[in-house]
Amino acid sequence: MSRLGIRGRLFLVVVATVGVAVAALVLGFNLILANTLTRESRDLARTRASAQLALLTTAHGRVTVREAPDAAAADASIWVFSRGAALERPRSGASIFATARALAGGSAHYADVPAADIRLYAAPIISGGRRIGAVVAGVSLAPYEQTRRLALIASVVLGALILLVVALAARWLLAASLRPVVRMTRQAAAWSEHDLDRRFVLGEPHDELSELAATLNGLLDRLAASLRREQRFSAELSHELRTPLSRLMAEAELALRRERKPSEYRRALELIQRNAVQLTRTVEALVAAARHEAGSYHGTSDAYELAVEAAASCADLAVQRGVDLDLTQTRTPMRVAVESELGERILQPLLDNACRYGASKVSLSIERAAGAVRYTVDDDGAGIAAEESERIFEPGVRGIQGAGDGAGAGLGLALARRLARSANGDIEALARPEGGRFVVTLPSA
Repeated sequence: MSRLGIRGRLFLVVVATVGVAVAALVLGFNLILANTLTRESRDLARTRASAQLALLTTAHGRVTVREAPDAAAADASIWVFSRGAALERPRSGASIFATARALAGGSAHYADVPAADIRLYAAPIISGGRRIGAVVAGVSLAPYEQTRRLALIASVVLGALILLVVALAARWLLAASLRPVVRMTRQAAAWSEHDLDRRFVLGEPHDELSELAATLNGLLDRLAASLRREQRFSAELSHELRTPLSRLMAEAELALRRERKPSEYRRALELIQRNAVQLTRTVEALVAAARHEAGSYHGTSDAYELAVEAAASCADLAVQRGVDLDLTQTRTPMRVAVESELGERILQPLLDNACRYGASKVSLSIERAAGAVRYTVDDDGAGIAAEESERIFEPGVRGIQGAGDGAGAGLGLALARRLARSANGDIEALARPEGGRFVVTLPSA
């Protein structure tokens, strides 16, 4: 037996629930009806007995009927007993008469004669404070039994019809409600193989399914955007790394082509070293980002020591450019929720950028923010244009100041922001007239 889908399970639940409810209603209705019919038959028997008592007179312990029962009274099945003798009796079977005689000797109560389908009620005749006889009234149960049977059959048929209608309505409603889900599932399966830019078209969200479609559309947008960014990043990374690799190979081939002077070998090795360092930093930054995003390791580090390590890695460039690199000492110890290696790789490209384009001074300050630690890198260079404050973080993009110097692969700032965001932080470039400014926010530990 194949497993039922969600539509089948919902259908069974609806039918079972409605079936139980209908059965309970049919049972309750018939129980109430039976109780009502029983009460009505007893009331009728008691009323007939009371009416017959009103027709009796008693004198000196004897019971007399003031008028003889007519044909209707005979049909009413009423017995009058006095001192054990039947003064009045209708035409009835022996079993009914025996039951009526037995009732006449006791207190007021009911008795049924199943064989004759009749209910009897005995009312005592009291005279002078003592019992001198009894009136027994009978009521035929046949009309009540017929009413009960007809009501049972009708209620069962009606319940079955209701259950059938509900089952058909539930089947149609479930099919109509889940049809968009089936269509969306098939569309998503087809899109995953052919077209990631397709979206579900159900209009503005107005119910659960359209809200689901809108949510899935948003998820697909983010996935597609992320995939495009990764594809673009990979393409630009391979393009930008090709340049230093080509330089390494070309310089090595040129150095090996013929014998050269020691100074020429030294120059070639220095060029190879610079390109190798550039490649190493790029690859290590990518590996660090991948490891951190995968959650393979997490740690903390001292905020000031992290800044010292990042400044030390840029010290040679600062000396080469004649820039004064100033690091402000923090008054109170602060810790950040990133490893020192990762934090250094976040700050190093920003300091490197400031030292490269600053005129004479670069400063790095640290302060505590709400639940975070904020690093501010300032330089007195030409600064960052407002229209470039976001664009310079795209892979392979250099700002106006660095467009023509050929330094770097244009990946430092993009990798720095990616690393910062992988650690739940961020990097911003602020445009200001007095120079460049980068603000790094990292979560505090």
